Amino acid sequence: MTETNVPPALMSALVTEHFVLQSAASSTISESGSRASIYLAALSSGLVAVGFSSSSPGILAALSFTVFPTIFILGCFTVVRLIDTSIANVVAQNRIELIRRFYASLDPAAGAYFEPDNTAMAGTMGVKYGRTAVLFTTASMITVVNSVLGGAGIAVVLTIGSGVPLIAAVTIGITFGLLVLGLFLDYQVRRFQPARP
Repeated sequence: MTETNVPPALMSALVTEHFVLQSAASSTISESGSRASIYLAALSSGLVAVGFSSSSPGILAALSFTVFPTIFILGCFTVVRLIDTSIANVVAQNRIELIRRFYASLDPAAGAYFEPDNTAMAGTMGVKYGRTAVLFTTASMITVVNSVLGGAGIAVVLTIGSGVPLIAAVTIGITFGLLVLGLFLDYQVRRFQPARP
């Protein structure tokens, strides 16, 4: 196909779609960064408040029973939204790749400028979306931090509120944290499955 055979309306629509998809991909990255920053700021503030109250057992207990669960729930909401934005980014990148392949087919010389990546599980611009790609997302980073918070929160609540021995509370906290980590990573892998190219 040569450029003269492409209807001008189609070319205009493709260029517009390419621009819209680039904007959408950029906005998902921006939103992910903002949401992760909000969560980490809330976590940092909460831990500072708990740290300042450590000299008063009553205040420490009250803060621990309110701050840890609140930030943990905020972390769960954050992870779900971060997964959504990551998927939206992957979908936008895949659609951009389709448009780039069309551009490459317009003229034999265009192939050098829009060279497609034909390897299995390839994304765009050399990014590979394999099975382990979900481990390196912002959602996974927040999942790990939130899992540690959940486990630590359970251990603190059990130790302070229920008088459970420290070793038992820590063991339960670690188990809870690992369970949360596994559940969210599994959720992320299942959500990413349809979006993988």
